[in-house]
Amino acid sequence: MTNEKVFNMDFTRVYPLLTAKAEKKGRAAAEVDEIICWFTGYSREALHQLLKNPITYKEFLEQAPSLNPNRERITGVVCKVRVEAIEDPLMRDIRRLDKLIDELAKGKAMDKIIRN
Repeated sequence: MTNEKVFNMDFTRVYPLLTAKAEKKGRAAAEVDEIICWFTGYSREALHQLLKNPITYKEFLEQAPSLNPNRERITGVVCKVRVEAIEDPLMRDIRRLDKLIDELAKGKAMDKIIRN
C-alpha cells in the first residue's frame, strides 16, 4: 500500500480496528484512547468528537494539538519495517502509533508503552 493510500485512509474507520486489536487481547478501548491522546495531545472528548465525521489519517495527525515529543523514543518493527528507519515523517508517526497499539495488545504495561 502506498503512503498516499495510508494517509487518505479514513481515521474513523481505522480507530475501530485499533480498539478491536486491543480488545481481542483483553485490553480496554479506554487504554487505546489513552495512548492516542498521549501521542497526539487530543483530549478524550476531542478525540471522540473528531470520530463523528470522516477525517483522513493525515488530517488527524496534522491537526493534532501537540504531537508528543517523546514519540521519538518509539522504536522497533511494525509490518516488518523498522519504525525509526521510515523516511516520511507522517508515515513514521502512523507506524509509531500502530506500534504502541501492538504493544498494548501484547500485554505490555501502560507505563512502559507511554514513554515519558
